Amino acid sequence: MTVLVRSGVGPLCAVARAAIPSIWRGKYFSSGNEPAENNPVTPMLRHLMYKIKSTGPITVAEYMKEVLTNPAKGYYVYRDMLGEQGDFITSPEISQIFGELLGIWFISEWMATGKSTAFQLVELGPGRGTLVGDILRVFTQLGSVLKNCDISVHLVEVSQKLSEIQALTLTEEKVPLERNAGSPVYMKGVTKSGIPISWYRHLHDVPKGYSFYLAHEFFDVLPVHKFQKTPQGWREVFIDIDPQVSDKLRFVLAPSATPAEAFIQHDETRDHVEVCPDAGVIIEELSQRIALTGGAALVADYGHDGTKTDTFRGFCGHKLHDVLIAPGTADLTADVDFSYLRRMAQGKVASLGPIKQHTFLKNMGIDVRLKVLLDKSFQLGHFPLQSAQEIKIKETHFIHCRLSLLV
Repeated sequence: MTVLVRSGVGPLCAVARAAIPSIWRGKYFSSGNEPAENNPVTPMLRHLMYKIKSTGPITVAEYMKEVLTNPAKGYYVYRDMLGEQGDFITSPEISQIFGELLGIWFISEWMATGKSTAFQLVELGPGRGTLVGDILRVFTQLGSVLKNCDISVHLVEVSQKLSEIQALTLTEEKVPLERNAGSPVYMKGVTKSGIPISWYRHLHDVPKGYSFYLAHEFFDVLPVHKFQKTPQGWREVFIDIDPQVSDKLRFVLAPSATPAEAFIQHDETRDHVEVCPDAGVIIEELSQRIALTGGAALVADYGHDGTKTDTFRGFCGHKLHDVLIAPGTADLTADVDFSYLRRMAQGKVASLGPIKQHTFLKNMGIDVRLKVLLDKSFQLGHFPLQSAQEIKIKETHFIHCRLSLLV
């Protein structure tokens, strides 16, 4: 378990760093030809350069972790990166229908698994709280179905900025929030519909119990280790300071095998792979929780089924961004390997999917719901903001887990 949660490997000395060859650069890699004015020295870049000078080149996983979630300078920690003015947009921000259909799915799963007297709705990385807000609206509208069920909401969020936005979106302003920065439950409140809501930084702090877990565009920002096949075998991709340009980073290959290589499948046929041990740890915990106390988990993300190679990329202002330029100012992401998530479930739960988001939403009745909303808009004399063609159904994938019924 200790190996799984490691975000990097041991430091490489300066001599080893000097001997590490430069890596071939793929389509998302740094081109090496960026003008100096396009490569500003950000506080995060200074931090990373100091780190590399002190301990040697760092793994891509360690780079992602520092850039995205460093407590002092991390991209996610103190900024709102969502929406038109941000760097990317997610399905809930496009249309309310997405969250409404997920709310129906959760109620359907609750009914199919015996209508427990209580359940927890747990979301990992809840963004602005828009998605869980849409789900809770469905719960309210179907209150007669859920009237005898005790529901609570639990949000796993590392961003101080986003947690405040979530609180504004979801909670009743008349009921003051309880705050305790040093506690695993760092914020508590009550939603507008009267449901208890709590915030945590880590999944393992969420109480165990019958739960429905939701991870929408969450796994794609977890740190990945990158590997390239060479004549000498697999070599991990590291990030180092460019010896030709003092304020620039570059990709290099490790001179020998690294511990994270253990995550590569023995029968792997690709020449470049990305592995995410943190995703495996979380899936293991979700599977154990579901097997122990019941419930289900729904994972929706950009991904593949063990077929893609180099997907590590950055986004800034809704455009692709060089991952090594101005770290801390852009989102970093890598497609989720759903075949790896299935393996890490280890048969503790039934693992279904992945299927395309388009298929999932069609099966859940998105066309019918869209027609109802459009008809109501026309009846009220409102010009619909989003027509059927304008509501973009993104090509993310779904996988969900249910408690296995074994006899």
